[in-house]
Amino acid sequence: MIYTAMVVYALAFIAYITEWIFGSRSRVSRTAAALGAQEAGARDADNDAEAPAEDSDTAGKAARGPAVTVRKGGSATVLERPRVVTRSSTPSRDHLPDGPGAAGGDGQGDLYGRVAISLTTLAFLLHFGGVITRAVAVGRAPWANMFEFSTAFSAVAVLGFLGFLAAGRKVRWIGLPLVTTVLLDLGLAVTVLHTETDQLPPALQSVWLWIHVGLAIICGAMFYLGMVATVAFLFRDRYESKLASGGTPGRFASSVLERMPTSVSLDKFAYRINAAIFPLWTFTIIAGAIWAENAWGRYWGWDPKEVWSLITWLGYAAYLHARATAGWRGRKAAYLAIAAFICFLINYYGVNLFANSLHSYSGV
Repeated sequence: MIYTAMVVYALAFIAYITEWIFGSRSRVSRTAAALGAQEAGARDADNDAEAPAEDSDTAGKAARGPAVTVRKGGSATVLERPRVVTRSSTPSRDHLPDGPGAAGGDGQGDLYGRVAISLTTLAFLLHFGGVITRAVAVGRAPWANMFEFSTAFSAVAVLGFLGFLAAGRKVRWIGLPLVTTVLLDLGLAVTVLHTETDQLPPALQSVWLWIHVGLAIICGAMFYLGMVATVAFLFRDRYESKLASGGTPGRFASSVLERMPTSVSLDKFAYRINAAIFPLWTFTIIAGAIWAENAWGRYWGWDPKEVWSLITWLGYAAYLHARATAGWRGRKAAYLAIAAFICFLINYYGVNLFANSLHSYSGV
């Protein structure tokens, strides 16, 4: 079933690519034009600076429009909610709305995007079926070695993506990088990391295999989605900065990045994921220590896997602390988040393949 899922993922990959291609043909509002309009508005405000204060306040309120619309009908007065638009947190770009998405507002591009989501859902069902089949075959949790961990990890990442879509979040832009990495992950799993079904040593046949490793998979998959949003934030933030300084981005950069959410939307999305998952990662390490005491008679032994789990925890703790420190917000904090996820990858691939660790009990 994993091979069949890979074929469907490949079709979804083609559909996502097509969505981006057709979306670039649509007439979307250019971020540069929005910046130009903002600069023109700023110049008009400077020209009116000598006007009386009361007139300026009235003009400013008229330009901004009413915060709440009052609609009267019969004997009741209804206050309608104002329209909320997510904008960049940078003061010089606080007028920028989110982009129109990968389809760019184009009907044909949107059709291909919907096809891509349908194919991704079908591929996930096949993928998840493969994970369940493996669990039935081995009679335990299907993540006791790198092959099983990789297949389960990518399945949870896709599930998280589909969950955000089902919740109404406009994250379809994640589809292309997600499906690309899932294909790479599954390709590596079925070729280099493939392991025949086997049983664990009696000491490791524990309920903590479900808890500890299961939580590690969930945390890693969600950290991955946060990392994708963080990388997208860095590109979009650089794009907005170049436009604000009067630069002219390349045609490819403009075509792609103008359809992405604003830098503040991407930054908030990544932060909320990392902040929500960090306590779960903390409990994952605690659960691993409890399992280690049951299996090996000690809670912590500075095993390479334990050390890199702690380094990963410190990386995300530094990121969250940086977010609370004004001087380290934005790009600096994003670099910390990416570094923390790299530590997670080292903990998974580097330690398992190149380090002599007690956690290498199942080989690859």
